[in-house]
Amino acid sequence: MDDKSAMSLPRRLAAVWDHLGVRTAHVAAQMPGDVAALVTASPERVAGVVLCVPSRLDPAPFADVADRVMMIAGDGDLTNAVTARALPRLPGAQRQVLTGYAAPGWADVVADRADAIAGWMSGFLDRFPADTPRAAVAPEGVVAGISYRIQGDGPALILLPFFLAPSQWQPAMPALTRRFSVVTLGGRHLGGIAALEDRARAPSYRAMVRNVLTQMAPRAGETMLDIGSGSGALDRMVARLWPDCPLTAVDVNPFLQREAKALAAAEGLGEAIAFLPGSAEALPFPDASFGCVFTVTVLEECDADIALREAWRVLRPGGRLGVVVRAIDLPQWWNLDLPKALRARASTPPQSVAPRGVADASLYRRMRAAGFRDLVGFPALVTLDQPDGPIWRYREDHVLSLLTPEETQIWHALTAAARSDGALMMAHPMHCAVATKP
Repeated sequence: MDDKSAMSLPRRLAAVWDHLGVRTAHVAAQMPGDVAALVTASPERVAGVVLCVPSRLDPAPFADVADRVMMIAGDGDLTNAVTARALPRLPGAQRQVLTGYAAPGWADVVADRADAIAGWMSGFLDRFPADTPRAAVAPEGVVAGISYRIQGDGPALILLPFFLAPSQWQPAMPALTRRFSVVTLGGRHLGGIAALEDRARAPSYRAMVRNVLTQMAPRAGETMLDIGSGSGALDRMVARLWPDCPLTAVDVNPFLQREAKALAAAEGLGEAIAFLPGSAEALPFPDASFGCVFTVTVLEECDADIALREAWRVLRPGGRLGVVVRAIDLPQWWNLDLPKALRARASTPPQSVAPRGVADASLYRRMRAAGFRDLVGFPALVTLDQPDGPIWRYREDHVLSLLTPEETQIWHALTAAARSDGALMMAHPMHCAVATKP
């Protein structure tokens, strides 16, 4: 077998299936890209497929199993739009809508609508036969870099991680485990963890964050706080660049925190970063606790003005704040010679922002209004050039969800040509700023 570090995701998933002793299993995911390649390569290994509130969805990989697909969407949001557009391209698929519920990428959807989601899943998946895991398999472990845990009895239902949902699938487990052997997966190769880790490997992304932190100029011994630490990828970078600055990382998501701690420990940084639970809108620290505070792609998903006031509160006088948010008010760019109409759609970033979040140039005004001074703003472009990676799939799937079948063929022909030339890349904009508390 090849070195596990180089294994493709479908091979990793197939190894999990094999370890469980199942030829065919049900599978459910929020991020379709996690299972798309497995479905395309080995459709016989998948019984029923549930795509739960996907905000990005390329329907093409699921065409051959369309009658075994159910999509669950929110009402009047990105998930509603992408699943509605996908439905005509997936003949026989089912679609269920959570009436009166918005499901952005960070929504805790199963906690909010556990009964409806578990009921829809059970009723749909019961239509398709799936194998039961072998009795001798350990109830939890790690296979091909993917962690697993088995609960319940019956046909295998494999649950892949949500992107950012704090509770993940847990609120539906009591209902699902009565019908299925539920296998929850985790680790650095799946879901939001994989996307965040992949993003943090992009040279331009790392350079952007280093630029923000260098502008903040942490001094030896100065305490630092990361608000919304996600997978901890940036914290591990910071811990290495500024080892003399005690680093605390907070996140409201217990799933992400568990994974972040494990990744830090695996790299020998378990003692270098204090991972703590905490919300950007109510930081669990006394006033004037930190010399530097930074937050990266978090203020889009909360009340940004409250979060900025909280950052102000926990900073010492003279302390610096660094902020990075997605820029939905600037075009993104694909290095493709696209037809004009297609280019117009591909150039618009996903309009994903909470009602009181910030994902535009108002960031700079808001920081000034919160009391920060000496503001330095520098919009930046993050370049992605690894089309087989999860963060590329996440962004490309949004574009593919907007295209007709004919436009999809054009897109794939152009991306294949660019890949062959070694020039396939895209860039998306970010707003960055550093300011000081007087």
